[in-house]
Amino acid sequence: MIISKTPVRISLGGGGTDLASYYSKYGGFLVAAGIDKYIYITINKMFEGGLQIKYSKTETVKRIDEIEHPTVKESLKLLKISNDIEITSIADIPSNSGLGTSSSFLVGLLRALHAYKRGHISAYDVAEEACKIEIDILKEPIGKQDQYMASFGSLQSLSFNKKGNVTVKELKMSRESKELLQQNILLFYTGIKRSSSFVLKDQNNSLQDKKVDVVECMHEIKNIGLRSKKYLESGDISAFGETLDDHWKVKKKMSTKISNPFIDKCYKIGMKNGAKGGKIMGAGGGGFFMFYCENNKKNLRKALSKEGLKEMFYHFDSHGSKIIMDS
Repeated sequence: MIISKTPVRISLGGGGTDLASYYSKYGGFLVAAGIDKYIYITINKMFEGGLQIKYSKTETVKRIDEIEHPTVKESLKLLKISNDIEITSIADIPSNSGLGTSSSFLVGLLRALHAYKRGHISAYDVAEEACKIEIDILKEPIGKQDQYMASFGSLQSLSFNKKGNVTVKELKMSRESKELLQQNILLFYTGIKRSSSFVLKDQNNSLQDKKVDVVECMHEIKNIGLRSKKYLESGDISAFGETLDDHWKVKKKMSTKISNPFIDKCYKIGMKNGAKGGKIMGAGGGGFFMFYCENNKKNLRKALSKEGLKEMFYHFDSHGSKIIMDS
């Protein structure tokens, strides 16, 4: 039996510049952090043969082409595994919640499948394999942030050149700065599930059409990513918190699908009750809210709880995707 453990991520600044429609023209940059909410993938050899995949549903089939789950099907094809395998997934958080669960699932699956074949794969290569499946083969309108953060974990800066090559650098932060950042970033679940593809298609179309306002917004978001790295590495965590408000204001201009009246209401309540900044995780439209709050955390928690938001407590992940059992 093989078990992989792969973190999800929170985007800290610059998210969206990892889309090919942007970085292929201007280059991209962002900072993000892996957190200790995980996707677990278990792989075992099927005693009776065939293929069985267990996620929110169970599929039992004879051939790969009969598999409905697209990323499982393409992963097995890529690694040339055709039969006698059972794949099970367990997640700490819901899917479609803005924390990159789909890519974490895929990265964890690929890492487990390579272990199943007794092969070694680097963090960089498994991220690229995941990008190949999601972006090149399945044509998902997503970027490269989630795959790389799932693979590397920790607190990272990701740079994307015009050819799509990714440079990963761990943020040079003191232990005290990391602890302060973790204490002051609060995560709240809205209860709203949504597909990131729905929002990102709208954003991608605007970028491909070279709509000036959207392109300018993306330039500003990249600048926020660069500023965020500077503040985090210099220990000015408070200044970083304020960039989240800037990020949210710019992000909302890019698509009408990013926010809605309920999300706007929750954001205003958060800002009135101690937050210095915040934003919806992922593409927008629902999922998790992230707020930066230095003081009056009790007031913030109470106010958002009244709106039905549920806080999720966490710590930063420090390892990225890894195999935790191989027997």
